[in-house]
Amino acid sequence: MHVVATSTAPQTRPAGPVPSIPGQGPATRPNMVAVGTMVWLSSELMFFAALFAFYFTIRGHEPGLWAERTAQLNIPFALANTTILVVSSVWCQLGVLQAEKGVVARPAGSPLAKVSAWGMREWYVLTYFFGAIFIAGQVYEYAHLVAEGVTLSSDPYGSVFYLATGFHGLHVTGGLIAFLLILGRTFTTKHYSHAQATGAVVTSYYWHFVDVVWIALFIMIYVLK
Repeated sequence: MHVVATSTAPQTRPAGPVPSIPGQGPATRPNMVAVGTMVWLSSELMFFAALFAFYFTIRGHEPGLWAERTAQLNIPFALANTTILVVSSVWCQLGVLQAEKGVVARPAGSPLAKVSAWGMREWYVLTYFFGAIFIAGQVYEYAHLVAEGVTLSSDPYGSVFYLATGFHGLHVTGGLIAFLLILGRTFTTKHYSHAQATGAVVTSYYWHFVDVVWIALFIMIYVLK
């Protein structure tokens, strides 16, 4: 009887270059664009944390002023505007799912009303539309408050209110510009590569970030009056 010897030595990977993912580099290395975006968003989080601390510190010294000014806020309108921004994050994430599949747009000839056939482009256009509505709503609220006498230089409440919400509005505007760039690339390229999908994904990170920050701002300004 012959005994067949089997080797128990561990298998080794054949010599050669590490396989890479198009647009990302070696498969064993994290996406540096995504990592860089996360680091940058962490620094932005610290900036908004300082604004939160600034707000609560001044409110602690001016409770009477806060009671008077917060009574002038249109909370139902702000809630509706907040809902618009939150829903825009849902559309954004649906666009990310299509981008990761390489579905840049709905098939030629497919009706726009067929939502199930939408690609990243359609979902990102809808996200942009909702984000623009949010900014328009914020401008409308500013006009109402200015008419009520709440301005950047009127008192400490006006200063901290416009600083907090204004800086967030600038971040939302930056996100809208990023969406335009991402959408523009879908029209100028013949092949939607993995690198371009990565750009869409990191843009979604930023958009979700400004969404979460606004929810915190809404609670701070409109709920914890």
